[in-house]
Amino acid sequence: MQATIKWVDGVMFVGETGSGHAVVMDGPPDHGGRNMGPRPMEMILIGLGGCSSFDVVQILQKGRNDIVSCVTEIAAERVDAVPSVFSKIHLHFIVSGKGLKESAVERAVKLSAEKYCSASIMLGKAGVEITHDFEVIET
Repeated sequence: MQATIKWVDGVMFVGETGSGHAVVMDGPPDHGGRNMGPRPMEMILIGLGGCSSFDVVQILQKGRNDIVSCVTEIAAERVDAVPSVFSKIHLHFIVSGKGLKESAVERAVKLSAEKYCSASIMLGKAGVEITHDFEVIET
């Protein structure tokens, strides 16, 4: 994997991925930004959520579960020091579908957390307390 980060101005940067996609990152006005994009630390949360959600959906689909949607809500806490790293992250999966069994969703979330999600495993090894829960909605 590769990426390039280009400084635009102030505290705005454009990140370009090796796969040809770009994202603007910016800071709040009190840090010299114009609030034109997510903060870099928010990007880490989005990456973690995307990685975990990808796993959960793939595992459920491979198990022939009829899923209609998967929304992952993430709440994080950071330490009150520099560097202001994450100390706790909680992922709440809301999975809806027809005839979904809680045991199947629980298994998918557990497999993602413990075996497949590179982002979650990497952050956990760095000392971030990562927790997960889920709810199943019948459609």
